[in-house]
Amino acid sequence: MRGNRRSQRGFTLLELIITLAIVAILAGGTIPIARNMIKREREMELRRNLRQLRMAIDSYKIACENGQVSPLDRKVDDECYPPDLEVLVEGIRPPNKDTTIRFLRRIPKDPFTGESNWGMRSVQDDPSATSWGGQNVFDVYSIAIGQALDGKSQYKDW
Repeated sequence: MRGNRRSQRGFTLLELIITLAIVAILAGGTIPIARNMIKREREMELRRNLRQLRMAIDSYKIACENGQVSPLDRKVDDECYPPDLEVLVEGIRPPNKDTTIRFLRRIPKDPFTGESNWGMRSVQDDPSATSWGGQNVFDVYSIAIGQALDGKSQYKDW
């Protein structure tokens, strides 16, 4: 009988436990890396979406300063900034023209909140204000709560 046992090949319980421990350690190390990769992708998308919104606001301002926004569609103290973000999607009709100028196809979503809600500031608002005065849209920011991967900045400050 002893001869039969020696000819059998296989893994001992100790070898299996050591192998499982090594695999668990390696898997445990990849989870934080994967989380950081997902967060980094969301941060890049947030930067891209904020840049897109800000460029649309700037394009609206240039169009307004060039007389392409009807004075009837403007507020007295708007300083040529859009009244809200929806105007950037709906577009404007320049006076004496049949075309519509659109600045965005859609309002992009905040990748951290999953919604198209953005914090807004008007020219008249205090720079540190957390509520929008409603006069115009001078700037946008994320309303997501959280700290960026750089460890220094908050998403709302981008």
